[in-house]
This record gives sequence, C-alpha cells and structure tokens, in this order.
Amino acid sequence: PEARSILDIGGQDTKVISLDENGRIVDFEMNDKCAAGTGKFLEVMARALGYSLEEFVEAAESSDQSVTISSMCTVFAESEVTGLVHRGENRPAIARGLVESISKRVITSLRRVGATPPLAFAGGVAKNTALASLIAQKFDSEILIPEEPQIIGALGAALSALHES
Repeated sequence: PEARSILDIGGQDTKVISLDENGRIVDFEMNDKCAAGTGKFLEVMARALGYSLEEFVEAAESSDQSVTISSMCTVFAESEVTGLVHRGENRPAIARGLVESISKRVITSLRRVGATPPLAFAGGVAKNTALASLIAQKFDSEILIPEEPQIIGALGAALSALHES
C-alpha cells in the first residue's frame, strides 16, 4: 500500500504506473511496439547465450564488465548477441549488458510517468535479481518486490472483483 509507483514486467509487456498518495493512478505507460525487455526477450537472450534463465541472472550478477547492446528489438538483439558470442566476447559481460540495456529503458519509462519511490516491482521478471538490483540503483531507491511477483496482477484483479461484488 505504500507504493507510489509500479513497474510490472511480464512475459510480453511492460507497464509503469505512477500513483498518488491515495493509490490512484496519476499516469500510466505500456510498451506498445514490441516485447523488448520482457520475459520473452530475456528467455530468447538467455538461450542465445546458451544459458537457462537462472544461469543468465547469475552470469549478469557475476560480471563487473558489460558489453553494450545496441539493439532492443528481440530479433535484432538475438542476432547481435549471437554475433558477439561467435566473436568470443565474454558471455557474462553480454548478459550484464543486456540487463543494463533493459534497466535504462525502464528508468526512462519511469521518468516519463513521474514515478517516485517507493517502487513496487511486479511480474515474473521481478524475479530477475540482476535487473531488480540495477533498477534500484538507477532509481536510487529500494524496490518492493512481492514474494510471488508473477501473480500480483491476478491477485489484484481478484481483489478488485471481490470488492465490486
């Protein structure tokens, strides 16, 4: 209930929401062009690096270097990552670069809606501790992550329906 901003990154979309002191929506933005930076994007990038999702997160967290990824389109980014791997670039550094790219996009979206702390991070991608850590660092605030972030949208819908009946 103390959240003043919400970031929800699921399998196919990203939503950022700023709230007033009563929890009402002040501004809302959703990706509308592609699935860049979503769970599906991360699955494709992990596979291109030869990692499971868990290994991808561990690799990104373990690297103190990053490789700049210029494409955020899933198809182009996959091709770019595959090329980097074939050139012998450090895979953990590529993973770190991907996570940094996503965090920059997220921060830009949060700024566009006037997001302020505390920030609640929902959706399955909130389980990506490498991304959550970078967002917290760039947002300069602790992030509130529910125990099961992937079901929060469904829980909210159920509670809303319960209160309306």
